[in-house]
Amino acid sequence: MNVFIVYAHPEPKSFNGGLFRTAVEVLRAAGHEVRASDLYAMGFDPLSSRRSFLTVKDPDYFKPQIEETHASEVGGFAPDVAEEMAKLEWCDLMIWQFPLWWFGPPAILKGWVDRVFAMGRIYGYGHIYETGRLRGKRALLSLTTGGPAAAYVKGGFNGDIDGILRPIHRGMLQFVGFEVLAPHIVYGPVRLEEAERLAILERYAERLRRIVEESPIEVGEY
Repeated sequence: MNVFIVYAHPEPKSFNGGLFRTAVEVLRAAGHEVRASDLYAMGFDPLSSRRSFLTVKDPDYFKPQIEETHASEVGGFAPDVAEEMAKLEWCDLMIWQFPLWWFGPPAILKGWVDRVFAMGRIYGYGHIYETGRLRGKRALLSLTTGGPAAAYVKGGFNGDIDGILRPIHRGMLQFVGFEVLAPHIVYGPVRLEEAERLAILERYAERLRRIVEESPIEVGEY
């Protein structure tokens, strides 16, 4: 299986960094081919602008979707975007590793989506959801939170985690055709003892060793 891991955390020694390294090592040891994008280490530019393109459709007015469609037709994406698209199209499974910040992914990861999920190449013109260009592929969110699990339930301090993740699961991943696996959520790792964090890493490793056996979920039904 071809696995593409997109990692978004500025500190390599963070628990997110540990989850990222665990995934790479375990999946490769299991015989899968793994490619990764460490967005902060790459210095990935999250800004949607004309720098995403080698071509120009309308020099007088910048509309990203128009330029994306044109670039899709003539092979006009900038190298940094084209490389990410190639990984996206190559994979059978995509994993996002990130901390939940302000009820969403870090800006660099959202910017990656803005630039890489391009109209014409990745979605659009009748290709969304069940007819998405990436149908047949699966996606897994692996994330950490600042608060404990009790804060992310219906009626909890921060509200239902299902609802928090739905814009990503439905509005980004399913929108372009991905089937979504149940998210791997580590609640408040900063609050845990080292032995607890190591146990969590091992449980994640065990899940990844059997990831090919998993079935997609209906969004909102975990």
